[in-house]
Amino acid sequence: MAIGLLGKKLGMSQIYDENGTAVPVTLILAGPCPILQKRVPDKDGYSALQLGFESRAGRTIAKPMLGHFKKAGVDPVRFVREIRLNDCNGFEVGQTLKVDLFAVGDRVDVCGVSKGRGFSGTIRRFHTARGPMSHGSTYHRRPGSSGASADPSRTYKGKVSPGRHGAVRRTAQNLQVVGTDLERNLLIVKGSIPGAANGYVVVSKSVKTSTKTHGGPTAGK
Repeated sequence: MAIGLLGKKLGMSQIYDENGTAVPVTLILAGPCPILQKRVPDKDGYSALQLGFESRAGRTIAKPMLGHFKKAGVDPVRFVREIRLNDCNGFEVGQTLKVDLFAVGDRVDVCGVSKGRGFSGTIRRFHTARGPMSHGSTYHRRPGSSGASADPSRTYKGKVSPGRHGAVRRTAQNLQVVGTDLERNLLIVKGSIPGAANGYVVVSKSVKTSTKTHGGPTAGK
């Protein structure tokens, strides 16, 4: 498990490399993230750091969480997540992690919630083929047969059907860091990441390092 940061997706842009090639990038507001709590194997059964991101007015927070922030000695935050580590030694509660954890050339995994697309049909949700659109056809965008009738008298597992599309947890793996800005807490990664602009994300060092390029995640199903 590798250390990481919490952040917010700002949007996409493009930069030009040394060869003049346009490279699509995503800008992430990463940190600063105060450490709210340490999880240790002796007490919790695993090792992790509980991080916070983005300040929040104390009047909008329940008293138990206010006490949690006060115990850690940090200001109230809006987004709280845990990042598991093999060893938490070297980190202390109240310490602030910043974007300097990453350097140009590092590989990162970015986890977020994909865009919600509401109740969608099978064509949009699973990319199934449509029926003929000619005049008189009664089959255009229908999901099709649900299965056999008498035998086995049930719907087979895996049958695609209309339903909720998107708004699920997705991870874009092995993205390359192409720039950082410590003053503005910006992390610039090559490619796309899950979610809409201003959506919260978790950025951690990649667990499946590869030199292959990444084309970006899908919208989620």
